Amino acid sequence: MARPSTTRRKASGVTASEVAAAASASSGRVTAKAAGTKTALITGASAGIGRELAFVFAEHGHDLILVARSSDKLEDLAGEVRRRYARAVEVVAMDLGVAGAARRLYDELASRGLQVEILVNNAGVGAFKPFGETDCADITQMIQLNVMATTELTRLLVPEMVERGHGRILNLASVAAFVPTPLCSVYGATKAFVLSFTEALSEELSGRGVSVSALCPGVVDTEMVRGAGETLGHPDAVPSFLMLDPRQVAREGYQACMEGEVIHINGFTYEAVVQWMRLQPRWFVRKLIGFLARRYR
Repeated sequence: MARPSTTRRKASGVTASEVAAAASASSGRVTAKAAGTKTALITGASAGIGRELAFVFAEHGHDLILVARSSDKLEDLAGEVRRRYARAVEVVAMDLGVAGAARRLYDELASRGLQVEILVNNAGVGAFKPFGETDCADITQMIQLNVMATTELTRLLVPEMVERGHGRILNLASVAAFVPTPLCSVYGATKAFVLSFTEALSEELSGRGVSVSALCPGVVDTEMVRGAGETLGHPDAVPSFLMLDPRQVAREGYQACMEGEVIHINGFTYEAVVQWMRLQPRWFVRKLIGFLARRYR
């Protein structure tokens, strides 16, 4: 189904090599690459949407650099990707929720001689409870991971993409970016930042061969979402028809990234709700979301 013009905007054009499967690569570290092969760096790759994105990018012929905290989970994922798709995979076990981590990751890539053509800023964390009951350390980590790591890593890699004349960036936002989000106020604010940052940067880089896309899913069936439901005492609060499959979210994210779609909202229901809310007064949307949130306190 075609997207409304308010959300579907295209950036730089797509080259055939970016969407075609590349020649088979070695099963070990990324060394020499086949002509046309694009390497994608995916943060938060060990689970959920990030894990599915790894499979989707590999399926379409991309070599991978996988980043997350858990070395064991990353190595298991890397092995599975190599077996399924014969792609070259690098693993970097690193916690991006720590200040300065983006620079350390960038330096690690340089030390290994790795070049990133596609950056997927997927790593993120949420705290789903009243603001006054949320630990300050959790808030700081959320801002560091969702905002600072995304911003800093993008800043470090964009100049290289511009110099080469091609590159793609996919940022994980959320439908929470479009509305106030009581009971997860800081999480929603971080996603609003990601969305605004993506839109602004896409215009800055327009015509320079680098596209920037924001993927905005609703509620996805992941460990983080299930944990949020348990924290709020309502593990089954989201109806099944509103729960998105992470594999499908990843597939749509890949397509949006390759097509240079600046904003992609997953699922017709969520897009319809976002478009409807955009037509309402902000006070009404705020009160409506607040009413719904209070049902789960």
